[in-house]
Amino acid sequence: MVIKVQDDNLTSLTACAVVDLLERGDVTPLDCLDALEARAAAVDGTVNALPILCFERAREHAGRLMQRPLGKRGRLAGLPVPIKDLTEVAGVRTTYGSPIFADYVPETSDILVETIEAEGGLIYAKSNTPEFGAGGNTFNEVFGATLNPWNTELSAAGSSGGAAVALATGTAWVAQGSDLGGSLRNPASFCGVVGLRPSPGRVASSPGAKIDHLLGVNGPMGRTVEDTALLLDAMTGESPADPLSLPRTESFLSWARSGWRPARVAFSADLGITPVDPEVASICRAAASRFTDIGVIVEEAHPDLSEAHDTFQVLRAMSFAVSYAGLLESHRSKMKPEVSWNIEQGLKYSMADVVRAENQRAALFRRMNSFFDSYDLLLCPATIVAAYPAGERYVRECAGHTFSNYIEWLAIAYAVSLTAAPALSLPCGFTRDGRPVGLQIVGRTRTEGRVLAGARALEEILELRGTTPIDPRSPDARTLSS
Repeated sequence: MVIKVQDDNLTSLTACAVVDLLERGDVTPLDCLDALEARAAAVDGTVNALPILCFERAREHAGRLMQRPLGKRGRLAGLPVPIKDLTEVAGVRTTYGSPIFADYVPETSDILVETIEAEGGLIYAKSNTPEFGAGGNTFNEVFGATLNPWNTELSAAGSSGGAAVALATGTAWVAQGSDLGGSLRNPASFCGVVGLRPSPGRVASSPGAKIDHLLGVNGPMGRTVEDTALLLDAMTGESPADPLSLPRTESFLSWARSGWRPARVAFSADLGITPVDPEVASICRAAASRFTDIGVIVEEAHPDLSEAHDTFQVLRAMSFAVSYAGLLESHRSKMKPEVSWNIEQGLKYSMADVVRAENQRAALFRRMNSFFDSYDLLLCPATIVAAYPAGERYVRECAGHTFSNYIEWLAIAYAVSLTAAPALSLPCGFTRDGRPVGLQIVGRTRTEGRVLAGARALEEILELRGTTPIDPRSPDARTLSS
């Protein structure tokens, strides 16, 4: 007998709990879609997380999925999943946050979408992103800004800002995002949810102009560590169409539930490369120190990442030039200035600049890898500030330091990206005025299981799981529910 669960109760459950209900037949995939559609109608107009909806497509997929017996519907069993508006979904408008592609509807889906759907995921929406994913604030000329539900005057960060806000407001149980310079971790930190940047190759996706691109990866987001691991399991797997993709070899949800604990972890407030807001640093240090409650040794240390700024600026700009130089030539007037600047920087760099950056990146990788001979995990802030005003395009200053461009403030995240290490943002506390703060948990490359298990252990200690979903809060009405 199917047990009807009220929509508001259903959207407040964890993804793992909903999948359990789906696998038992206590709710149907259609029930889940109905619940999300009602929730989105109630709250998304305030925050603008999911500007493109495709519920009818999702219901058609649900009908086909429900023809299979229970237990044969994949790891997600009919759980709905929103896709970031940088990733193509067949028959669904995909804008990349750019006026250039405002009306583009692809005929085929990205490998990643096909993988999720093969595991029983139902694609029902596209989540908002800045143009081409550029920048740590989710706004664009097609759909406007996505607002932080903890205070709707604040930024949701980016570039997976729509995904994070959907999770925080209960219009998603899990969400797909992508991360080059922190685009999964930054919005997770600002919105009080979990975001995991996996190792390159862990999640197969359709290659772009640069088929061996190691900096940008796709990954999962969730309200809890277990939910995030659940979606990672559904996203992983080898594909011959992605030359970097890795075979599926283990269950990351099982890892998250394994009870594994690190023996020794390192904490760094700034990785030696960036200013950090003192309150954010203090919150993260206090959270990291709680590992001692379960007998873990916590020491202050970090690898040498001193070349990270120069390396990332060159390699990111080169990537933008490879991907978008043709569009700059034909559509400059439709591009936001930060994107144009990044493409032009890439075209200006010389081969000597690229050689230097690649050599530096190799050195950064080796140092990070050696660092994990001494420590099981590295902990640091996921972002250097808590959420800032949505009307500011990016963070221009922190702790007395003025940044030279729109991405330099993201260094604490992009330095880790350069090393191919998996990294997770875990909610770890709130500022005095109620803004969430995320702790970044980093592991040796291809050790997502340990990162998830360590994060799950700290999540239990900090007791912040269940803080979301929330209704969007205006500055006058917000209250802290931690």
